[in-house]
Amino acid sequence: MLVVAGLVFLGAVAMLALGWLRRDKPGLPWLGESERANTTLVVAFGIAIPIVILVALFVVSDLVLMKETDAPRAGETAMGMTVVGHQWWWEVRYGDSDAVTANEIHIPARTPIDLVARSADVIHSFWVPELNRKIDMIPGQANSIELYADEPGVYRGQCAEFCGLQHAHMAFRVYAEPPARFREWLANMERPAREPASAEARRGRRLFMENACASCHTIAGTEARGSIGPDLTHVASRQTLAADTIENTPRNLFRWIRNPQSIKPGDKMPGLGLGAARFQAIAAYLSELR
Repeated sequence: MLVVAGLVFLGAVAMLALGWLRRDKPGLPWLGESERANTTLVVAFGIAIPIVILVALFVVSDLVLMKETDAPRAGETAMGMTVVGHQWWWEVRYGDSDAVTANEIHIPARTPIDLVARSADVIHSFWVPELNRKIDMIPGQANSIELYADEPGVYRGQCAEFCGLQHAHMAFRVYAEPPARFREWLANMERPAREPASAEARRGRRLFMENACASCHTIAGTEARGSIGPDLTHVASRQTLAADTIENTPRNLFRWIRNPQSIKPGDKMPGLGLGAARFQAIAAYLSELR
């Protein structure tokens, strides 16, 4: 489509240049200098050629390529997953598995994935440019698409539909891994949270459960069963925080839970005002959840 659009643009520029050069001589030498010649030019370049080009592009893109990139038919896919768009993060569920992650999607390379896209609030749009076209996430509706990576690698995705204040900071990463490594990763994601090893982490777990954190987030194996924010069962295994806004480091994790509005204004995660020492303890607990 870019090549065709480029040729059409160059053709338009050429016609403009020719018109300027022959501004005092209507028509073209091979058509004659008459009103009929001008009409022929308008019909050919203004109507006929655009119609042919647009129809050809429609056939190729909508009738051929769109079908090739739709969700796999039954029996053609090795697994399915559901991605739910929230303001402003991504919830990821892996078929019948108990694994639930956020903002980072892991898939086996060279394996067709049937991805079902949903929304929890407003219209979002799921888009991984290197893997497939965009697909809308519409409240009350499920749309499907194939997610397929030819080679292992990391592919950046982005919400492509304006969905509120932090739309620009609603990104994610797709990690395509060899199938054996993916199965190992998925098996770890299905396990409940590990017990905290240090005294500070144990104190952080207690603080997490006693405050609003446990009302908004889930940590499998604990009493934290919130559904407003991302699942944190294995949050320390992720490379980023706040939907790919900042890198997942101990310092950034502390900054994020202490004052999320300073990093992502308008985010629905409130500041709890617990004091630096308590936030540090909570950060120590979350840093052990791998």
